[in-house]
Amino acid sequence: MHSGERHYFVYILTNRSQTLYVGVTNNLHRRVWEHKSGTGSDFCGRYKIDRLVYYESFDDVQKAIEREKRIKSWLRIKKIQLIVGVNPAWRDLSDGWYDRHLYQPDECPATRQKLG
Repeated sequence: MHSGERHYFVYILTNRSQTLYVGVTNNLHRRVWEHKSGTGSDFCGRYKIDRLVYYESFDDVQKAIEREKRIKSWLRIKKIQLIVGVNPAWRDLSDGWYDRHLYQPDECPATRQKLG
């Protein structure tokens, strides 16, 4: 990927109760980290929404925003069908993204900010 190329992501996060959150971002790793750390949004922080269960990638920001709006307008059952179509076990697709070696500094790999 060229450094000038931009990618945008529409994503769905959930929690143990399967409360759904749909968002759009230009940096999926950073944004998911923000949600996991409780700073991503008030809604996600309040409901402890921290599991990435679905995402799509776009080269065009307008298409990503349109897709986010479309998915947000769907009934819950249709959103669930979208998730189950690619992730039937509802596993956290970001598992392992932020693992660090015992001797690495205590910082978020996505933002390089100190943890804790």
